[in-house]
Amino acid sequence: MVMKRRKLWVNLLGGGIALLLIGAVTLGVGIVYVLNHYGKDLPDYSQLENYEPPIVSRIYAGDGSLLSEYAKQKRLFIPISAVPPKLIQAYLSAEDKNFYEHGGISYMGLMRAVFVNIKNVFTGRRKVGASTITQQVAKNFLLTGIQTYERKIKEAILAYRIEKAFTKDQILELYLNENYLGYGSYGVAAAALSYFNKPIDELELEEMAYLAAVPKAPNNYHPIRKYDKAVGRRNWVLKRMAEEGYITEQEMVTAQNKPLVTASRDRTRTFKAEYFTEEVRRDLKRMFGDEELYEGGLFVRTSLQPDYQVIAERELKKGLIVYDRRHGWRGPVSQIPLANMMSEESKREKLQAIIDQDIPLGIKSWQLALVTDVADDQATIMLSEGAGAVIPLDEMTWARPWLPKEYLGPKVEKVSDVLNVGDVVVVEEIERADDPAKPEATAADETSGVDGLETIDLDLQAPARHFGLRQIPEINGSLVAMDPHTGRVLAMVGGFDYQRSEYNRATQAERQPGSAFKPFVYAAALEQGFTPSSLILDAPFVIEQGYGMGKWKPQNSSNKFYGASTLRLGIEKSRNLMTVRLAQYLKMDSIVEMAERMNIMDDMPKLLSMSLGAGESTLLKMTTAYGMVVNGGKEITPTFVDRIQDRYGKTIFRNDRRDCPSCQVEAWNDQSEPQIPDPRKEVMDPVTAYQMVSMMEGVVQRGTGIRIRALKKPLAGKTGTSDDSFDTWFIGFSPDLVVGVFVGFDKPRSLGKYEEGSSVAVPIFRDFMKYATKGAPVIPFRIPEGVRLVRVNPKTGQLAAVGEKNTILEAFRQGTFPTKNGEVLDGINSLVQTKTKLRTGTGGIY
Repeated sequence: MVMKRRKLWVNLLGGGIALLLIGAVTLGVGIVYVLNHYGKDLPDYSQLENYEPPIVSRIYAGDGSLLSEYAKQKRLFIPISAVPPKLIQAYLSAEDKNFYEHGGISYMGLMRAVFVNIKNVFTGRRKVGASTITQQVAKNFLLTGIQTYERKIKEAILAYRIEKAFTKDQILELYLNENYLGYGSYGVAAAALSYFNKPIDELELEEMAYLAAVPKAPNNYHPIRKYDKAVGRRNWVLKRMAEEGYITEQEMVTAQNKPLVTASRDRTRTFKAEYFTEEVRRDLKRMFGDEELYEGGLFVRTSLQPDYQVIAERELKKGLIVYDRRHGWRGPVSQIPLANMMSEESKREKLQAIIDQDIPLGIKSWQLALVTDVADDQATIMLSEGAGAVIPLDEMTWARPWLPKEYLGPKVEKVSDVLNVGDVVVVEEIERADDPAKPEATAADETSGVDGLETIDLDLQAPARHFGLRQIPEINGSLVAMDPHTGRVLAMVGGFDYQRSEYNRATQAERQPGSAFKPFVYAAALEQGFTPSSLILDAPFVIEQGYGMGKWKPQNSSNKFYGASTLRLGIEKSRNLMTVRLAQYLKMDSIVEMAERMNIMDDMPKLLSMSLGAGESTLLKMTTAYGMVVNGGKEITPTFVDRIQDRYGKTIFRNDRRDCPSCQVEAWNDQSEPQIPDPRKEVMDPVTAYQMVSMMEGVVQRGTGIRIRALKKPLAGKTGTSDDSFDTWFIGFSPDLVVGVFVGFDKPRSLGKYEEGSSVAVPIFRDFMKYATKGAPVIPFRIPEGVRLVRVNPKTGQLAAVGEKNTILEAFRQGTFPTKNGEVLDGINSLVQTKTKLRTGTGGIY
């Protein structure tokens, strides 16, 4: 019996062993099959070795201010060596505490997940995973996010292979830079900026814990919409860090008790210069293409000078508003019919409906308001928040109606002349000196609210908030500020407001420069032997235009004639008749060649009207051409980008391409200064260029730009007004800064009968230069070799007599200054005599 039992146990044991062996073999065969089946077509994990994720391209101003970011995935790559240890510990505590011990798969975590999922199979709860950080890298880079058992098997196989090919730090670096962490951010560096507006090395412990909390489900832990869940998950991460010994209990409690404070999504870290930045974006797209721009992580340093940009935007807007107010009131933005019994809430809702249309107003301090009551001396308005305020009568006296034929209507005597109940208007809060002062505190007031003493409630009505009536200008314009020696664009504004119109009137609008083109006609004359004192007849000019086209009869803006006048006067007073007569003598070929040489316009028609600026050019081109005059005749090209680096910091574009090996030295040993080559091409003779500078300085001192003279600094320039005042310009400069201003309607029409460059564009230039040059050293215009300054009579151009008053120093080329008994030519047809006299600088054209 005993033998039978022993034999039975032996058989059972043998059978068990056999079954185990069969099971082990079967399992082994199964594992081999699974590995072979699922592992043969897996993605090539070796591509991770050359990981180049799409990262943000960033555009910076010249002072390092961030202008804009361009990206399909907002990511900033950061090496693992630059990640704070506490942040790494937070991620390990939350995602994979045994990361540095396992071989890619956590078997304990896998078994735990299996039991939890079996337990939850009938509860409907979401299945839990057991993915290690390595598995998540395999999924994020090489597989899809669809949860299937097949994907999990592939994920495990890839994780094992990745662990064999890469170090733990390399795997962790991939993970921290690839994950989507919400707020449109990929990777921890971008997320730190998006959530907290901080680089990762400035994060607090609780902020690190939150970043480690969001990979699980960013939308479920949104810091605003799901604040409680976000704080709960963050605190769980902090608890796990304490359990793992990364932080103390006290550190955990302190961090858990802190609120979750994120940076406002509305708050921007960028300096806004939309027109300039968009021009840079176009350049980058043209140079590198969309893929490199939006994924390549370019680091772009531009020429923008933020302080100039702020002044440019402010002064252009102010100038456009001043012109607009000068031409009267065009009416409210909208009208809301207000019933007698309409509630305040209904009024506010109707106003909010109009505000929700998001009408760009152009200035941050402007807002929309509803007129709810009109008295003779003030209008009562409702603001967006429902609060009441008033617009005093004296804040709308400018708002006279604009009548046909360009006349202002009658003066505003009472508020109803301008506004009606139900009008929706643009307003801006103002401070008024006549606001009632707050009552002085009394002894009783000082004891008010103190324990044991009676609180005295003062029934004081707060003074009403005062607002001014505003109007969005119809007129538009642009401003460009440039370094005349390099062509670097230091500031650019392409319109009143980028949100209202992205059309860049500095680079895209081709308009008639009018008299702003004249300096180049006179420069052509100087090149052919004229001097600033040469005399040109200012008298009626008539020319046949061709069969059936009638006669062309140009006029001076004053409709007067001034007789023989110097070239200088022709520029200073912007004389059309002198310019046309000069152009006819010079022949249009030389003027067309000058326009092309200065890159003002190509293929300019050889018509006399072109000498008066009837062609078309952009503000940027005109400003660049003036820059070539003030810099001594050297060619420059307008540029917006100084330098571009790729994602690794390698410079792939540099605007300044001058080679200077001797500029790099180990130490300073009193060696001679390096000589930097000047590759700029000479497009105008330096003497001719300075003569034009001197003549345009006279425009500011005595001519159409005289409003600028009050600045008392070396400034020069030229106004421009096209026919019927469709386009108004002023382009001017100091020795080291050239600034162009254009003002006109987008759909060309007259600015008004008495509006010219001197009344519209000059004040904008003046106010810009006032602030842009504030505190800067006063530097005179540089005089090149070959120039002789001679004191002359500004009207006749002849040498000044001893003791003569109101004389000027005129710039002559050596050997061409006028003699004491200089003569004036008596006819344009005496070509031999004319050329002879012009060569000595004593002649002129009648």
